[in-house]
Amino acid sequence: MQDGGWSRALKGAGLQLRRLGRGAADLILPPMAHDSREATASAGLTPGAWSRVIFLEAPVCDGCGAAFEADGGAFAADRCAACTARPHAFERGRAACVYDEASRDLILRFKHGDQPQFGPLFARWISRAAADLVAQADAVAPTPLHPSRLLARRFNQAAEIARPLARWAGRDYLADALVRTRPTDSQGGKSARGRRQNVRAAFAVTEAGARRVRGRRILLIDDVLTTGATAEACAAALLKAGARAVDLAVVARVRSAREVIM
Repeated sequence: MQDGGWSRALKGAGLQLRRLGRGAADLILPPMAHDSREATASAGLTPGAWSRVIFLEAPVCDGCGAAFEADGGAFAADRCAACTARPHAFERGRAACVYDEASRDLILRFKHGDQPQFGPLFARWISRAAADLVAQADAVAPTPLHPSRLLARRFNQAAEIARPLARWAGRDYLADALVRTRPTDSQGGKSARGRRQNVRAAFAVTEAGARRVRGRRILLIDDVLTTGATAEACAAALLKAGARAVDLAVVARVRSAREVIM
């Protein structure tokens, strides 16, 4: 056998041994579900947790990702009445699932429970729900945290989703192009008007970031869409910096489109 043949044979044998080793390790210490200590075939959610999440399937509003009520007939437009009446700064929106008790528990564990392992899982959800937006994006950008909040939380949940999503899709990842210029209060408990005021002029694109944003379609990533105030403010900053268009993809959104933009 030629030297190259021996090399290939040894490499193949090594790969088989590594696979057997991983299989044996999984039998002894099987991968754990993110939401419990129950072992699963591959790291993810337990069947019970998975069944409780309400995933959003087509047809959905092209503007905000809200589910259309399926009635068996053709839709007159690809946008809900709310998005038609008041278009967003972001051009299109998608969400992987409905924001309810089941998804909220998972997202809160991710954001406040120091469990960044949910990031790649949520990235997979978004890659499916927003496949068309990912395919058409030139770059992916996370919704930023202010440095003071980043220090307290230790990681930016949007970045933990956006980073693997960009890598899998082969898209440019804009880690620091968009920044939060001032600390803001939590959006929780505020009215739609209060949320808009809270984040007004709170975001900007850096000088270096502007060079990577200009003329490109940006996919903005966040965890939850409620009133849309934060996404609107981020999209406005990206457009001001010269982005050709901004789309939005989130893990979860409130059930009603009216709740998002009113």
